[in-house]
Amino acid sequence: MILVDTIESPIGALTCGVRAERVCLLHFGGDEPSIDEALERWYRGEPRDRRRHDGVRSLLARYFDGVHAAIDDAAVEMNGTPFQKRVWQALRHIPAGTTISYGELARRIGEPAAVRAVGAANGANPVALIVPCHRVIGSNGTLTGYGGGLERKAWLLKHEHAPCVDSARTGPTLPW
Repeated sequence: MILVDTIESPIGALTCGVRAERVCLLHFGGDEPSIDEALERWYRGEPRDRRRHDGVRSLLARYFDGVHAAIDDAAVEMNGTPFQKRVWQALRHIPAGTTISYGELARRIGEPAAVRAVGAANGANPVALIVPCHRVIGSNGTLTGYGGGLERKAWLLKHEHAPCVDSARTGPTLPW
């Protein structure tokens, strides 16, 4: 059984999927057909139940209240290739309030020439925020691609007190 819950947050709606007490999906946005499509691809035929998950709600509330390390302890279940899983595991070791480049992330997983592949894996992360792909930036310090949008990435980094956020480059408007 996969529990699907949509949670309001300072950065808009977040829809999560939880299977066996592990977060297997965290999506920016409401509960839409793409949620079921992703879950069906990973867990063919497994039933889903739309209801509150107080554990994830509590974890995210603590994170948004400023306890940034709250997401570090979340149990996750990642669905992807072995390479993607290596990238995603490395993401979990980037502390809140810090950023690294895609090149540094590639070096950390022992694949220094795989910068583009690391970027693609980062973009395919199914558990946004908890697997903190927002902490990866361009080698020149710019905020680059983010599935949740650059404004949301800038907000998250500012929330975590990361030193790289340049609002002149990311724009002042927050669309949610």
